[in-house]
Amino acid sequence: MATIEILGVPHAYELTAPTSYPHTLVFIHGWLNSRGYWQPVISRLADSFQCLCYDLRGFGESQPKIKTDYNQDLAYLNLTAQSTSPTLNPFDSFYSPAAYAQDLVGLLQQLNISSAWLIGHSLGGTIALWTASEVPECVKGVICINSGGGIYLKEAFEQFRSAGQKFLQVRPRWLSQLPLIDLLFTRANVARPLERTWARQRVIDFVVADPEAALGSLLDSTTEEEVNRLPQLVSRLNQPVYFLAGEEDKVMEPKYVRHLASFHRLFQYSGDNVIEIPHCGHLAMLEQPDVVATHIHSLVKNQHSTISSEQSMVNG
Repeated sequence: MATIEILGVPHAYELTAPTSYPHTLVFIHGWLNSRGYWQPVISRLADSFQCLCYDLRGFGESQPKIKTDYNQDLAYLNLTAQSTSPTLNPFDSFYSPAAYAQDLVGLLQQLNISSAWLIGHSLGGTIALWTASEVPECVKGVICINSGGGIYLKEAFEQFRSAGQKFLQVRPRWLSQLPLIDLLFTRANVARPLERTWARQRVIDFVVADPEAALGSLLDSTTEEEVNRLPQLVSRLNQPVYFLAGEEDKVMEPKYVRHLASFHRLFQYSGDNVIEIPHCGHLAMLEQPDVVATHIHSLVKNQHSTISSEQSMVNG
């Protein structure tokens, strides 16, 4: 495991070997997950693409050392940040998707990755969209997996936030030692049971997540303002953005994925940039890694071929 310090927090990451393909695939995990969930997909893609996965701040092995360190750094960045749009302020909160996007920008810069496709799961998809907006010269395209939204339903979101807060309150360290506790996580939010090794990892990630980051990212990503920003964000992106939806996803239902996807102008606002995966719940990269990897490979390669052809026509 390698680490890079960003805003005083060591970020754990894994980077595969370079390939002939010019863009790095960057994988961003979701809430209460960690980078390891991408390994089934990365193992199928690493021969064709250089792949980067990392743990978000406060999750997995990217745990804060001394909170005052990065709070001081954040205060400094607040004073020096320049925003190109009044609606794009990546420093609204230390745990907003925009703030996590700023972490990713720092990681890419330190790893000297100047050209990338971003693949984000759930909350990671939102972070990918913010990052694409922040550094459009670096991000060539985005693929959101089990990620959508953009419709704020007050009662539903209040219930979700309340349930999430209660969920986080019941996670003592010894929880991971309870016999058969992982069986509960084999079926949570998926269309078919996961292997127990992955369920075990879900328990570990649930227990070790930094309390402040876990709660902060939950609350800051589900405010009315944040949810209503998503369609605006997608509508102003010039890069291609694709969405993979799980047909049986109860956390992010396909209709909400299609809603957000419809705001992207490159696809005539029709939702043609949505691919629905049958018999799949909210963890597509674990439930159906072959299908997810195949779609990623196809989307990224086809887009590259299209751009190359257009450039040849212009040059010719």
